[in-house]
Amino acid sequence: MTDAIRRHDPAVRGFASDNNAGIHPEVLAALALANGGHQIAYGGDDYTAHLHNVFAGHFGECATAYPVFNGTGANVVALQALLPRWGAVIAAETAHINMDECGAPEKLAGIKIHTVPTPDGKLTPELIDRQAYGWGDEHRAQPLAVSITQSTELGTVYTADEIRAICEHAHERGMLVHVDGSRLANAAASLGVPLREITTDVGVDVLSFGGTKNGLLLGECVVVLNPDAVRDLVYLRRMSMQLASKMRFVSVQFEALLSGDLWLRSAAHANAMAKRLEAVVRGIDGVRLVRPVQANAVFAILPRPVTERLQKRYRFYVWDEHTGEVRWMCAFDTTEDDIDGFAEAIADEMSRG
Repeated sequence: MTDAIRRHDPAVRGFASDNNAGIHPEVLAALALANGGHQIAYGGDDYTAHLHNVFAGHFGECATAYPVFNGTGANVVALQALLPRWGAVIAAETAHINMDECGAPEKLAGIKIHTVPTPDGKLTPELIDRQAYGWGDEHRAQPLAVSITQSTELGTVYTADEIRAICEHAHERGMLVHVDGSRLANAAASLGVPLREITTDVGVDVLSFGGTKNGLLLGECVVVLNPDAVRDLVYLRRMSMQLASKMRFVSVQFEALLSGDLWLRSAAHANAMAKRLEAVVRGIDGVRLVRPVQANAVFAILPRPVTERLQKRYRFYVWDEHTGEVRWMCAFDTTEDDIDGFAEAIADEMSRG
């Protein structure tokens, strides 16, 4: 018997973040399967050994996955492996590595981020060139990598052709390409393409592959797609405090996610719920949808009083305090009833002014 007490209502779901969702039942079952007995720690276990086959099936035989604890850790380790100490990475101004990681890439990894304002969260070769200069200038952190987020922080999705153009442009200038793929599954589901079609096949060098937002308990993977692009990753992972001792419990989750179609089912469902939410709120007077819904995020502008009252009924975040823009995220466990109930609450609060 356990003395633990359930301290939340499992029927309550909000729209603040796909991180707020629980563990997918199939992942939870995999964790139980990996439990019991002893396995070698720090990645010497049978589940981690099998990860190569799992990731190779999606990203190609050269792909090597290094499990880590979280997305920030994956980005920090990946960028350190790509860049020397004087290196810099070009990223969109809204990039997670710039806005939402408390300066970890710069403070912990010593990596300068050269940012570029973008209208939709997406870089282009032309936007990259705003920061791609100064090679050989000892006074400037050297732009030696480009990082894009897929799907972006604004809910937009890069097509395979857009990523290919970025990779070709970056490589021509001696820069490597990193993808922050915390929602890569959502992007692939949105585009209807295999994972490798928007990574390996278009020239991406290193990927931070997300699992937590798609139903895992914890864990992301640094996936090396171009072995010639990185250096000393195993040491950097350990030094960055991202080496799990009981790694089998991280690895088995990715096996559950990727060995079948769970990654796709979960991501496609979250995307579909976002599309449903977009459709139902579009008809509510006063709600202004401000960004295309291409993955599992919906952005809208509401009157401030409405937002404040609505947040007492449902969890979600204000994206921009100045404009009143809010963000609503859907997850693998969001239901049609959740969407309809939320839409009714929005309509109710909008009618009150």
